[in-house]
Amino acid sequence: MPRIAAGSLAEHRELVHRRVFEAFAELVAERSYDAVSMAQIAQRAGIGRTAIYHHFHDKEAVAVGFATEETARYLDELRAELEAADDVVERLRVYVGYQLQAGERFHMGLGTQLYGALSPAGRIAIRDHVLDVEGVLRGLLTEGRDAGVLMVDDLDATVSLIHACLGPRHLPAREIQAFVLRAVGVTDGR
Repeated sequence: MPRIAAGSLAEHRELVHRRVFEAFAELVAERSYDAVSMAQIAQRAGIGRTAIYHHFHDKEAVAVGFATEETARYLDELRAELEAADDVVERLRVYVGYQLQAGERFHMGLGTQLYGALSPAGRIAIRDHVLDVEGVLRGLLTEGRDAGVLMVDDLDATVSLIHACLGPRHLPAREIQAFVLRAVGVTDGR
């Protein structure tokens, strides 16, 4: 029977998952997703080659589990940043700035590389995480529209267009933020 490395089975499981996710992130940062194997993840995480399968049935399950954990952490941090803002325009400014600043750290630049390597079920699971983040923006835009301070004719299109603007990381964050705010009618320079 494997040795439990924590005070309880649940704590042990959480510890192993954290180590697997850290190993996965390190390995994918070093090479492509396709070039990473379960054996490499297990070795980097310091667990047995067969033990990893007690937690994840394949590499896609590791990727989806990693994305789930990262999205939850990302949303917690984003929401904490948003709580400090006084009004919806400032919260939108914070949202855009946070996406530009922290997005690369959380998304590891994988985007289409990972998405294209996943099964249809894996892509749906990852898409659900994107929808969680989009939900925050959707809420801000709805609040601002209803308060009469943001111009949002088509909510779905506006969410998609704003997120498309947040992708080009080679452009100055300040310019992207100003562009997004002008696009929804914020012209006062706040």
